[in-house]
Amino acid sequence: MSPQKQNPGELPEAVAIRRAQQGDAAAFERLYRLHKGRVYSLCLRMLGNPAEAEDMAQEAFLQLFRKVATFRGESAFSTWLHRLTVNVVLMHLRKKVLPQVPLDEPVDADEAGEGPRWEPGAEDLVLVGALDRLTLEAAIAKLPQGYRLVFVLHDVEGYEHNEIADMLGCSIGNSKSQLHKARLRLRDLLRQARRGGPGKRKSEGQQPRGPDLTS
Repeated sequence: MSPQKQNPGELPEAVAIRRAQQGDAAAFERLYRLHKGRVYSLCLRMLGNPAEAEDMAQEAFLQLFRKVATFRGESAFSTWLHRLTVNVVLMHLRKKVLPQVPLDEPVDADEAGEGPRWEPGAEDLVLVGALDRLTLEAAIAKLPQGYRLVFVLHDVEGYEHNEIADMLGCSIGNSKSQLHKARLRLRDLLRQARRGGPGKRKSEGQQPRGPDLTS
Protein backbone atom coordinates (compact mmCIF):
# COMPACT_ATOMS: atom_id res chain seq x y z
CA MET A 1 0.00 0.00 0.00
CA SER A 2 1.49 3.33 -1.05
CA PRO A 3 1.80 6.10 1.57
CA GLN A 4 -0.97 8.68 1.60
CA LYS A 5 -0.09 11.82 -0.33
CA GLN A 6 0.08 14.87 1.92
CA ASN A 7 -2.22 17.81 1.21
CA PRO A 8 -0.03 20.67 -0.16
CA GLY A 9 -1.96 23.09 2.05
CA GLU A 10 -0.73 21.22 5.14
CA LEU A 11 2.92 20.77 4.18
CA PRO A 12 5.52 21.63 6.82
CA GLU A 13 7.52 24.67 5.77
CA ALA A 14 10.74 22.71 5.16
CA VAL A 15 8.95 20.31 2.82
CA ALA A 16 7.18 23.16 1.03
CA ILE A 17 10.51 24.93 0.48
CA ARG A 18 12.11 21.82 -1.00
CA ARG A 19 9.17 21.16 -3.30
CA ALA A 20 8.90 24.82 -4.33
CA GLN A 21 12.58 24.71 -5.30
CA GLN A 22 11.66 21.82 -7.60
CA GLY A 23 8.94 23.88 -9.27
CA ASP A 24 5.89 22.66 -7.32
CA ALA A 25 3.31 25.46 -7.62
CA ALA A 26 1.15 24.11 -4.79
CA ALA A 27 4.15 24.13 -2.45
CA PHE A 28 4.91 27.73 -3.40
CA GLU A 29 1.28 28.60 -2.63
CA ARG A 30 1.82 27.07 0.81
CA LEU A 31 4.83 29.34 1.39
CA TYR A 32 2.80 32.32 0.24
CA ARG A 33 0.03 31.57 2.72
CA LEU A 34 2.52 31.06 5.55
CA HIS A 35 4.35 34.34 5.02
CA LYS A 36 2.05 36.78 3.21
CA GLY A 37 0.94 38.55 6.40
CA ARG A 38 4.44 39.27 7.65
CA VAL A 39 5.68 40.34 4.23
CA TYR A 40 2.80 42.77 3.79
CA SER A 41 3.25 44.18 7.31
CA LEU A 42 6.94 44.83 6.65
CA CYS A 43 6.14 46.58 3.35
CA LEU A 44 3.46 48.68 5.02
CA ARG A 45 5.77 49.80 7.83
CA MET A 46 8.47 50.79 5.37
CA LEU A 47 6.17 52.54 2.89
CA GLY A 48 3.28 53.86 4.99
CA ASN A 49 0.85 53.34 2.10
CA PRO A 50 -1.44 50.27 2.00
CA ALA A 51 -1.85 50.15 -1.79
CA GLU A 52 1.87 50.57 -2.37
CA ALA A 53 2.61 47.98 0.31
CA GLU A 54 0.30 45.50 -1.41
CA ASP A 55 2.12 46.02 -4.71
CA MET A 56 5.51 45.54 -3.09
CA ALA A 57 4.38 42.44 -1.21
CA GLN A 58 3.32 40.94 -4.54
CA GLU A 59 6.67 41.94 -6.03
CA ALA A 60 8.47 40.29 -3.12
CA PHE A 61 6.68 37.01 -3.75
CA LEU A 62 7.40 37.30 -7.46
CA GLN A 63 11.08 37.63 -6.57
CA LEU A 64 10.72 34.70 -4.19
CA PHE A 65 9.27 32.57 -7.00
CA ARG A 66 12.29 33.44 -9.15
CA LYS A 67 14.91 32.99 -6.42
CA VAL A 68 13.60 30.28 -4.09
CA ALA A 69 15.99 27.79 -5.68
CA THR A 70 18.91 29.89 -4.37
CA PHE A 71 17.87 29.42 -0.73
CA ARG A 72 20.52 27.22 0.90
CA GLY A 73 19.24 27.03 4.45
CA GLU A 74 22.16 28.98 5.93
CA SER A 75 19.61 31.07 7.86
CA ALA A 76 15.95 30.64 8.70
CA PHE A 77 13.73 30.89 5.63
CA SER A 78 11.75 33.71 7.27
CA THR A 79 14.99 35.68 7.77
CA TRP A 80 16.01 35.13 4.15
CA LEU A 81 12.57 36.19 2.88
CA HIS A 82 12.64 39.20 5.20
CA ARG A 83 15.92 40.39 3.69
CA LEU A 84 14.60 39.79 0.18
CA THR A 85 11.52 41.89 0.97
CA VAL A 86 13.56 44.75 2.42
CA ASN A 87 15.68 44.79 -0.74
CA VAL A 88 12.57 44.84 -2.95
CA VAL A 89 11.17 47.85 -1.08
CA LEU A 90 14.49 49.71 -1.11
CA MET A 91 14.89 49.13 -4.85
CA HIS A 92 11.38 50.49 -5.34
CA LEU A 93 12.15 53.60 -3.29
CA ARG A 94 15.37 54.27 -5.18
CA LYS A 95 13.35 54.49 -8.40
CA LYS A 96 10.94 57.04 -6.96
CA VAL A 97 11.46 60.78 -6.80
CA LEU A 98 9.64 61.85 -3.66
CA PRO A 99 10.14 64.65 -1.15
CA GLN A 100 11.71 63.05 1.88
CA VAL A 101 14.02 63.75 4.77
CA PRO A 102 17.58 63.70 3.37
CA LEU A 103 19.87 60.99 4.65
CA ASP A 104 23.04 63.06 4.24
CA GLU A 105 22.21 66.05 6.43
CA PRO A 106 24.80 67.17 9.03
CA VAL A 107 24.86 65.16 12.23
CA ASP A 108 24.63 67.10 15.49
CA ALA A 109 27.10 66.03 18.14
CA ASP A 110 24.34 65.25 20.66
CA GLU A 111 22.55 63.05 18.12
CA ALA A 112 25.45 60.77 17.28
CA GLY A 113 24.89 58.69 20.40
CA GLU A 114 22.25 56.13 19.67
CA GLY A 115 21.06 55.57 23.21
CA PRO A 116 19.05 52.54 24.23
CA ARG A 117 16.87 50.97 21.58
CA TRP A 118 13.25 51.98 22.07
CA GLU A 119 10.86 49.11 21.49
CA PRO A 120 7.47 50.12 20.07
CA GLY A 121 4.76 49.44 22.61
CA ALA A 122 7.22 49.31 25.51
CA GLU A 123 6.57 51.50 28.55
CA ASP A 124 7.86 55.05 28.12
CA LEU A 125 7.63 58.10 30.40
CA VAL A 126 5.78 59.98 27.67
CA LEU A 127 3.72 57.12 26.31
CA VAL A 128 2.71 55.10 29.37
CA GLY A 129 -0.68 53.53 28.92
CA ALA A 130 -1.48 55.65 25.90
CA LEU A 131 -1.55 53.49 22.86
CA ASP A 132 -2.59 50.33 21.21
CA ARG A 133 -0.87 48.68 18.27
CA LEU A 134 -3.11 50.32 15.68
CA THR A 135 -2.31 53.80 16.99
CA LEU A 136 1.41 53.04 16.94
CA GLU A 137 1.31 51.71 13.39
CA ALA A 138 -0.63 54.80 12.28
CA ALA A 139 1.98 57.07 13.89
CA ILE A 140 4.85 55.22 12.20
CA ALA A 141 3.08 55.64 8.86
CA LYS A 142 3.01 59.43 9.40
CA LEU A 143 6.78 59.72 9.81
CA PRO A 144 8.64 61.32 6.89
CA GLN A 145 9.98 58.64 4.60
CA GLY A 146 13.65 58.98 5.59
CA TYR A 147 12.84 58.85 9.30
CA ARG A 148 10.41 55.97 8.84
CA LEU A 149 12.87 53.79 6.94
CA VAL A 150 15.61 54.07 9.54
CA PHE A 151 13.20 53.69 12.45
CA VAL A 152 11.56 50.58 10.99
CA LEU A 153 14.84 48.97 9.97
CA HIS A 154 16.51 49.62 13.35
CA ASP A 155 13.86 49.67 16.08
CA VAL A 156 11.29 47.35 14.53
CA GLU A 157 13.29 44.96 12.34
CA GLY A 158 16.50 44.90 14.37
CA TYR A 159 19.13 45.89 11.80
CA GLU A 160 22.34 47.53 13.05
CA HIS A 161 23.40 50.99 11.91
CA ASN A 162 26.23 49.68 9.74
CA GLU A 163 23.73 47.47 7.89
CA ILE A 164 21.26 50.33 7.48
CA ALA A 165 23.98 52.65 6.22
CA ASP A 166 24.92 50.06 3.61
CA MET A 167 21.28 49.56 2.56
CA LEU A 168 20.46 53.26 2.29
CA GLY A 169 23.79 54.54 1.02
CA CYS A 170 24.43 56.90 3.94
CA SER A 171 26.94 57.11 6.78
CA ILE A 172 26.50 55.35 10.11
CA GLY A 173 26.37 58.75 11.80
CA ASN A 174 23.54 59.88 9.57
CA SER A 175 21.64 56.66 10.24
CA LYS A 176 21.93 57.38 13.98
CA SER A 177 20.83 60.98 13.44
CA GLN A 178 17.77 59.90 11.46
CA LEU A 179 16.85 57.39 14.15
CA HIS A 180 17.15 60.01 16.89
CA LYS A 181 14.92 62.44 15.00
CA ALA A 182 12.46 59.69 14.07
CA ARG A 183 12.02 58.79 17.73
CA LEU A 184 11.44 62.42 18.67
CA ARG A 185 8.91 62.89 15.87
CA LEU A 186 7.16 59.65 16.76
CA ARG A 187 6.84 60.72 20.38
CA ASP A 188 5.27 64.00 19.22
CA LEU A 189 2.79 62.09 17.08
CA LEU A 190 1.93 59.78 19.95
CA ARG A 191 1.44 62.72 22.32
CA GLN A 192 -1.06 64.09 19.82
CA ALA A 193 -2.79 60.71 19.81
CA ARG A 194 -3.03 60.83 23.60
CA ARG A 195 -4.54 64.31 23.53
CA GLY A 196 -7.08 63.08 21.01
CA GLY A 197 -8.04 60.09 23.12
CA PRO A 198 -11.14 59.63 25.29
CA GLY A 199 -11.47 61.44 28.59
CA LYS A 200 -10.25 64.86 27.37
CA ARG A 201 -12.61 67.82 27.23
CA LYS A 202 -12.75 70.43 24.50
CA SER A 203 -12.43 73.04 27.24
CA GLU A 204 -8.87 71.82 27.76
CA GLY A 205 -7.96 73.07 24.30
CA GLN A 206 -8.47 69.76 22.54
CA GLN A 207 -9.44 69.71 18.90
CA PRO A 208 -12.61 67.77 17.97
CA ARG A 209 -11.95 64.07 17.62
CA GLY A 210 -11.85 62.39 14.25
CA PRO A 211 -13.28 58.96 13.51
CA ASP A 212 -12.39 56.26 16.02
CA LEU A 213 -10.00 54.01 14.08
CA THR A 214 -9.68 51.47 16.87
CA SER A 215 -13.25 50.18 16.74
